[in-house]
Amino acid sequence: MAQLIKLQDYISRYQIDLTRYPTQYVRLKRTQWEKVKQQWLTGEEPLSWEHIEEEQSNRFSFIKKWFNQKRIKEQEDIESVDVSHEAMSDEEGEVDEESTLYFEPHIVYHPDSIEELKRMFLDQFFHFQIKWASSTLLEKSYVDPRFFRDSFLRTVLQRLPDNYLVFYYPVIKIKKAPIELDVIILTPTECLCITLVEEEESAVYVGDGERFWTKKVGKRSEKMLNPFIQLNRMEAIVSQLFNKHQVDFPIRKILLSRNGYFDYSLTPFNVQIIDKRGYTTWLQQLKFSPSPLKKMQLQAAHAILNNVETTSHSRDILNTQNLEQ
Repeated sequence: MAQLIKLQDYISRYQIDLTRYPTQYVRLKRTQWEKVKQQWLTGEEPLSWEHIEEEQSNRFSFIKKWFNQKRIKEQEDIESVDVSHEAMSDEEGEVDEESTLYFEPHIVYHPDSIEELKRMFLDQFFHFQIKWASSTLLEKSYVDPRFFRDSFLRTVLQRLPDNYLVFYYPVIKIKKAPIELDVIILTPTECLCITLVEEEESAVYVGDGERFWTKKVGKRSEKMLNPFIQLNRMEAIVSQLFNKHQVDFPIRKILLSRNGYFDYSLTPFNVQIIDKRGYTTWLQQLKFSPSPLKKMQLQAAHAILNNVETTSHSRDILNTQNLEQ
């Protein structure tokens, strides 16, 4: 599962320590997967999934029953990815009981197969990931519920390996002005800037102008802003941040539609256009990366994190508000 480094303008623990948390994330996920798998193999049937959250010196726990009624078509071997870095010692990778959010899974019912168990675990861990990526020991951000239902975010995090770092519509400060970018994925070898174009099912996006394109749905046609404008702006900002922090990391631009088609005859340099016809193949190719987390990849992440906008609240304030409600 790829690591969600920054979600919009929410607080991120990776801003505090980008060296420590990638390894801790992998250890946490693997430990809990082994635990729930062992429970399944031995026939244990715990009653619920349990989350335990450590907030300073107080521990809060709650029980939540969770029933999975939809099957995820894509399956991921969550044990197949290894993450290592010379700057990460074993001590740095250990879970710190005083400063992190815990994920303690227990299966609701006894699945019929290991693959069904994996799907249950991945769905539960996806929700945990969003909380993990939007909180620290002292601060927390209000997460828009739509992100928990975001199918592309779920696909990216569940299908891509642990050594991929994801910025999902991050808000960047440029000359004190906040600018929301699209999706940025840092693989061990390159930076992928992705602009997602998804509207009506099987819509056709015709690249017939510099400023505006034409979107065709059946017999209906309408103008739309050229998506390359947003994609090029994102690439220019990321390139500027890399140059500012002396980061030498290649950038590739991707125009993506999972449910539509692009009609564009001349593909610009360093741009990959992927639509419904090639999406599955592209995603399948992207998920295989034998290379571990790289030093330059972390430096690229630092360059972006050093310029993000953050909106958060003290956990004490949040707890006080909850008590007053």
